[in-house]
Amino acid sequence: MTSKPHRLILPLGMRVLVQIVRDEDRTDAGLYLPAGAKEAQDDALYGKVIEVARDRPTTDEASENVSGVPHGAFVLFRKEAGVRVPWDDRLRLIDVKDVLATVEEVAEEDVQ
Repeated sequence: MTSKPHRLILPLGMRVLVQIVRDEDRTDAGLYLPAGAKEAQDDALYGKVIEVARDRPTTDEASENVSGVPHGAFVLFRKEAGVRVPWDDRLRLIDVKDVLATVEEVAEEDVQ
């Protein structure tokens, strides 16, 4: 039995690697939706930046993030943006210009 190879993706140029974060497949009324049904209605997707473009192609922490988007940030991006990674539908390589916003979770009492 052979195991699947581990693939390390290091974005080049002004790109980031984003892992799509899927919301619960449930409506506000509590009805379950088929997989992907909610996303079909959305204009943008939500994801976490799991790798960024660096000044040299390495995972070394000393290398500088040149993408301008923080590693680990949650972001919104257009649904059709980027290139899907062939072996994992949750991963997208996205041009930094296609990142619409970073998103921070804020406690409701801090909003008012």
